[in-house]
Amino acid sequence: MNTKTETTNMEEKKSVRVPDNTVTRDVIKLSEPTGNIYESVVIIAKRANQIAAELKKELSEKLEEFSQGNIADTLEETYENREQIEISRHYEKLPKPTLTAVKEFQDGEIYWRKIEA
Repeated sequence: MNTKTETTNMEEKKSVRVPDNTVTRDVIKLSEPTGNIYESVVIIAKRANQIAAELKKELSEKLEEFSQGNIADTLEETYENREQIEISRHYEKLPKPTLTAVKEFQDGEIYWRKIEA
């Protein structure tokens, strides 16, 4: 997969309106696409893990530029620390990966296949 496409997709995903709190969901509707609530939950959980890994990678890349070997108490570095805090706060305000994964599942945006053994 193209890295540029993944970044663009993550930016698009962040802009999608996802509830930022817990919402009661209809178990019957969640199980309709797969026919089994447990399969649906596994699919949602795997997608949530993918989203979390992508966000963690993106955040790590952004914070990496702040990690410098020497620490000094200069005004410039204090300002950089403020930028680092703002970046962290931005990511903290994003919807949780599980909520995003549930929304994608309900909207039919997740592709999965069942491997028959």
